Amino acid sequence: MLLEDAREFTEQFGPDTWYNNYPIFSSGKRQSPIDIGTEYVEYDSSLSPIKINYKPEKHLHIVNTGLSVRADIKETSEISGGPLDGKYRLEQFHFHWGSNSNKGSEHTLNGYTYASELHLVHWNKSRYNSFGEAADKSDGLAVLGFFIKEGQEHKELRKLTDGIQRIFDKDALTKIPDKFDPKHILPSDLSNYWTYDGSLTTPPFYESVQWIVFADMIEMSAEQLNQLRCMRSCSCDGRYIIDNYRCPTPLGERKLRSSFRMLSTYL
Repeated sequence: MLLEDAREFTEQFGPDTWYNNYPIFSSGKRQSPIDIGTEYVEYDSSLSPIKINYKPEKHLHIVNTGLSVRADIKETSEISGGPLDGKYRLEQFHFHWGSNSNKGSEHTLNGYTYASELHLVHWNKSRYNSFGEAADKSDGLAVLGFFIKEGQEHKELRKLTDGIQRIFDKDALTKIPDKFDPKHILPSDLSNYWTYDGSLTTPPFYESVQWIVFADMIEMSAEQLNQLRCMRSCSCDGRYIIDNYRCPTPLGERKLRSSFRMLSTYL
C-alpha cells in the first residue's frame, strides 16, 4: 500500500507538477538539494563552527502541512558564525523522508541517500524584520541540514513523534505538553559541515538559502520514522505523506565548501 500511496503523492505534489507553476524550478542557477561529492568539495580553513543559541520552547506547536510535519518556533533562537554574516533566527523545522529507510534525504553524500533529513530554517534578522521579508532575498535564509539514519531512538524527538499521533490528518495542529529544546535535537559536534548557496527545496524555490549540511548525523528509531510515514496528505482519501523529498539538482558553477578535510568515515 505504501508504494501505491507514494506514486499518488508524487503525481499530485511531485516535481512533474512544478515546472508550469514555478519556472525557477528548471531555470534557476542555485537550486537545492545537491549531491555532496568528494570530487568537488573545497576545504575552507576559514569556516568556523556554527554558534547555536537556541532556547527551549515551553509549548512547541506542530502541524501536519499535508507535505510534512512542521514545528513552529516562538522563542528567540539564533545561529551565527561559519559562513553566515550576522545573526539568523530560527523560524521552524521540518523533515523529509521516504517510504522506507533506504531513501528519504534530499541531499545525498557521494550518491548515498539516508532515511530522512531534518531542516532547521532561519531568517537573517540582522538585515530583515521578518521571515516573510527575508524569504526571497539572496541572503535572506540559512538552513541547517542533518542526515537522519535509522538506529537508536532519539529521546528529544520522541516528544515530537509521540505528538504526531494527534496530527495524522492534513492541517491538524497540536502542541507538545513538555518543554522542548531544539538544541537537544542536534549532534554534539557541529564543527564539520558543508556549505553552499542554494534554494528552498519546495515551492516557490526561492534562491535565498545559505545551506549548511552537517557531517555528523542524527539517529531515529524505526518506530519514530514509521510515525512520520503514518501522517496523511489529505484527510478525505487517506493518502500518506511519503517520499516527500526533492532529488539532487546540478551544482553547476557554485562552490561547495567544507569546514573540514573529508575523512573516509564520511565517504
